[in-house]
Amino acid sequence: MASIAAELARRKARLEDGAGSRSSAVPFNQQNFEQLQQDCLQNGSLFCDPTFPASWDSLGYNELGRYSSKTIGVEWKRPTELCSDPRFIVDGAKRTDICQGELGDCWLLAAIASLTLDPQILNRVVPPGQSFTSQYAGIFHFQLWQFGEWVDVVVDDRLPSRDGRLMFVHSEEGAEFWSALLEKAYAKLNGSYEALSGGSSIEGFEDFTGGIAESYDLQEAPPFLFNIMRKALRLGSLLGCSINISSSRETEAITPQKLVKGHAYSITAAEQVHHLGSPVELVRIRNPWGQVEWTGAWSDNSPEWTGVQPEERRRLDRPADDGEFWISYRDFLRQFSHLDICNLTPDTLSSDHLHRWSYGEFEGVWRVGSTAGGCRNYPATFCSNPQFLIRLQNVDDDPHDGEDGCTVLIGLMQKDGRRERRFGRELNTIGFSIYQVLKNSHSNVRLGPDVLLRLAPAARSRTFINLREVCDRFKLPPGDFVIVPSTFEPHRRGSFVLRVFTEKHAHSRSEPETQVRSRTRTAGRVSQTTAESIVGVQRGSDVRTDGFSLQTCRNIISLLDADGSSTLGLLEFHTLWIKIQRYLGIFKNHDSDGSGSMSSHEMRAALAEAGFQVNSAVIQEIVGRYADRSFSIDFDCFIGCLIRLEMLFSESSEEQF
Repeated sequence: MASIAAELARRKARLEDGAGSRSSAVPFNQQNFEQLQQDCLQNGSLFCDPTFPASWDSLGYNELGRYSSKTIGVEWKRPTELCSDPRFIVDGAKRTDICQGELGDCWLLAAIASLTLDPQILNRVVPPGQSFTSQYAGIFHFQLWQFGEWVDVVVDDRLPSRDGRLMFVHSEEGAEFWSALLEKAYAKLNGSYEALSGGSSIEGFEDFTGGIAESYDLQEAPPFLFNIMRKALRLGSLLGCSINISSSRETEAITPQKLVKGHAYSITAAEQVHHLGSPVELVRIRNPWGQVEWTGAWSDNSPEWTGVQPEERRRLDRPADDGEFWISYRDFLRQFSHLDICNLTPDTLSSDHLHRWSYGEFEGVWRVGSTAGGCRNYPATFCSNPQFLIRLQNVDDDPHDGEDGCTVLIGLMQKDGRRERRFGRELNTIGFSIYQVLKNSHSNVRLGPDVLLRLAPAARSRTFINLREVCDRFKLPPGDFVIVPSTFEPHRRGSFVLRVFTEKHAHSRSEPETQVRSRTRTAGRVSQTTAESIVGVQRGSDVRTDGFSLQTCRNIISLLDADGSSTLGLLEFHTLWIKIQRYLGIFKNHDSDGSGSMSSHEMRAALAEAGFQVNSAVIQEIVGRYADRSFSIDFDCFIGCLIRLEMLFSESSEEQF
């Protein structure tokens, strides 16, 4: 259990010094950009990254592996070897800086393209001041969000090329390299270039902003989506939309009304105006090309504007031919296919005029035998999943659906899916349930089977799915709620980040701290009992046992030996006997099949009955220490665990560890 204390101390120290926050990114692979750059400048050398070398392993493991036909003739070259005057960024980052190469990462390129629409966020991801002239040492760095923390990723500028041209992302004119180097940093973060093949642009949105993304199919748009969009814009969220394509030939095809298929648009406003006295909902959309605009109703110079009062027209600041245009919400739903909303964390926003989400974040683990309980379809193990509490106290201002309640966005994200692809590991199928804590319940105690298996959840994720993240929006009444994240099937290992966004401030916390209820100790010495005498104390009972281990016996004496004599008196032995009989009854309660052992998933409930409330980190250590290969715990190990816990809590019945 010392490893738990060390991990908790590490997390606490990082929180206190702000490491991993937006303003203090953690050096990825412990590589400090400034120090490495300075070392190279002093030595007169160009940086060569030992943690992501110019080798086959960095390219990939299958399609881009050593023996793949797709990697024949690959050479790693620096920009200075590819053109006479390489530039990092020329006249600001633009969409034409991002052209897809031979890698199937168009999802990432769409997210990179979105960066060019917001200079503030771009400068966060792509730190300014980098160039191929001043302070050039063949090293560059980028800052990316990854599973709950910001990391600073260092790369050298050796890029995969063939026949003198970049293989992957490149600029249209060929001499600008910020996008190619950003792609390399993202590949390094995920283990290889091949790991980037296939995905959703919202994954990139999140990793460039630290936000939480919602996706909507506009053919099945929920009620009040317009109000959700309008409120999201007031909260500083990034909104993007696109039109689906049926084949690659339709990519960037232009419709008769001048909309571009398969193209990423950004949404910059959602407003209501009065047209001839009747309200009309309008959406303002920007084409990053800076031209090619919608020509239908409410476009520039369309007749609809003549029916709007001059003061409203001025308020909307209707643009000229600059790629930005208005469209009615109805036409928006008809013409576009998909909407993404990336909700930003409070520290991402710099403007004082924007409202901010309240934000909570937790880390967790599904470990086989202890906390990998699967969904509610598996009642024998479901209750062993991790639990997280949120307390909603204040209803929303100006609710988007006109009904009082607390808006909550919950995102469950599993870690390291791309990095583990090379080992043949697939993403888990994940989801979550939300249970309301009854008013007469203690919020510092985990929910047990009496709630999780007998009462319906207050809400749940729409589906269990094998994506990196499951995210849903809920409207809940004020009160306390417990979120139970899980894989669909039990015994699936994995680690995850659970994020909770609320419109009003909400108290949130991970599982209750480990604690023990009151305990009775009896002292007194009439006759002496040594460790060797205790070994056979349970032989003859109806529980299959070989007796306690010598270490357990020593722990028993240490716990009950009041005078430090290393022996137990008669009264002390009587106390021990009563304690073991009580623990025997608890063990039998949880040995449902009478096999002489209990499932490790029952351990937490058995400990709770014995007076110990333990969190997931502790239960994982206990199962790792006391369960056998089939994740069963026999009576000897059960007693050994309880005695050890009592020793840890011997100073105070409420001590935490």
